[in-house]
Amino acid sequence: MPLSVPPPVSRRLTGELRAVKVVWQREMIRFLRNRSLMAMNLLQPALTLLVLGTGLNSLVSTPTGTGDYRAYLFPGVLVMTVQTPAIAAGASIIWDCETGFLREMLVAPVRRSSLLLGKCVGGATVASCQGAVVLSLAWTAHVPYRPALIATLIGELVITALTLTALGTLAAVHITRIQTFQAVLSFALTPMVFLSGAMFPLAGLPVWLTALCLANPLTYIVDLLRQAVAAQVPGPAAAPGATWPTGWQPSIAAELAITATIGLAALVLATRRFSRPR
Repeated sequence: MPLSVPPPVSRRLTGELRAVKVVWQREMIRFLRNRSLMAMNLLQPALTLLVLGTGLNSLVSTPTGTGDYRAYLFPGVLVMTVQTPAIAAGASIIWDCETGFLREMLVAPVRRSSLLLGKCVGGATVASCQGAVVLSLAWTAHVPYRPALIATLIGELVITALTLTALGTLAAVHITRIQTFQAVLSFALTPMVFLSGAMFPLAGLPVWLTALCLANPLTYIVDLLRQAVAAQVPGPAAAPGATWPTGWQPSIAAELAITATIGLAALVLATRRFSRPR
């Protein structure tokens, strides 16, 4: 019998990229067809900014005592907007597993890591698109529509979406039931948002609470977006170090590195777990 010859590396790579593209397209089709879910995911951050932000603006001063509180809140609202659809990408993995669709995907002659990567890229694309839509509300927070600022925020939202999608995927590959996944996220996400500095500065907090804030990945993501806004709206966004304990202020490069490292580590760990039989 003639020995089977493995396909060339270029052909295998093309096949893997095609698998990533197909899974990404599926995520985008599901997103575009579910308009009600799209609207609900956008309604919560919009209400947070317009209702909560406007209501607290008359009661709460910004960390520097000047400007509009809504400009301080705006980066946190962007993160909350990206967070929900990014985490939903992990929930779709469990749902596909329960319905049997994931089993059909796994028989394809491609690596499981390619399927997982397609899920992550699709979820990050959906999250980035919703974050870009909420950027249109920047005028309500008196954040200017300057091309450099908008481009910076969109780029940072893409990195944020990839990181949060990877974290949601990491949780999904270790949890086998959708009810458990939803319960775990409900328990974890709310404290993570409140401990990220999205709504109040970290300076002046007790030591134990400061430690939790510094261990929270969302803290660096929120501050990364806030520094971009601070360059254009310095009063509301606070002076450098004003929102961090003891006046310490990580650089933008450091926060980008931390965010990207967390996302990459989560993706690697999720891929290793997903590559093993479930």
